[in-house]
Amino acid sequence: MASRDFLWVRDSEWWNGREMLSQLQILESEGIFVLREVAAEFERPVLLFSGGKDSIVISHLARKAFWPGSIPFPLMHIDTGHNFPETLEYRDRWIAKIGVRLIVRSVEKSIRQGRVTEQEGPDASRNALQSVTLVDAIREFRFDCPIGGARRDEEKARAKERSFSLRDEFGQWDSRN
Repeated sequence: MASRDFLWVRDSEWWNGREMLSQLQILESEGIFVLREVAAEFERPVLLFSGGKDSIVISHLARKAFWPGSIPFPLMHIDTGHNFPETLEYRDRWIAKIGVRLIVRSVEKSIRQGRVTEQEGPDASRNALQSVTLVDAIREFRFDCPIGGARRDEEKARAKERSFSLRDEFGQWDSRN
């Protein structure tokens, strides 16, 4: 759908003036709308980018939202240090293809600085350590709207979140807010 197209509801069906839209087209339109609104309303948004399928889809939507211009905000990758080399290679190729600025911050650096402590053992993961590195990077760059993409079927808490997840100054989510 081109940016000049519009949607309206007619007899409980979504139309763009020419045809009924599929559920996927409706979701895509809503995502593009949200990305454009974020770019218009916030001074320093950032798109969180892990290199996984969710963040690739969101970055693709951002590309469509601002085409033929460029995405007006950077992408940020919080590197756990446990990525497959192919993931990082794909990330770098994708970033080059879409022509956007990439910011990378490292959990390993947070460990070396004493900001977080790595757990030992077979069940140890750096995933939980990403939060400190992420909040530090948000403060460093003064981002006012981090954008992330996640599927609601992944974790029960995600099902409660909709378009916006308001956080306190420590990065904590209040599900009642």
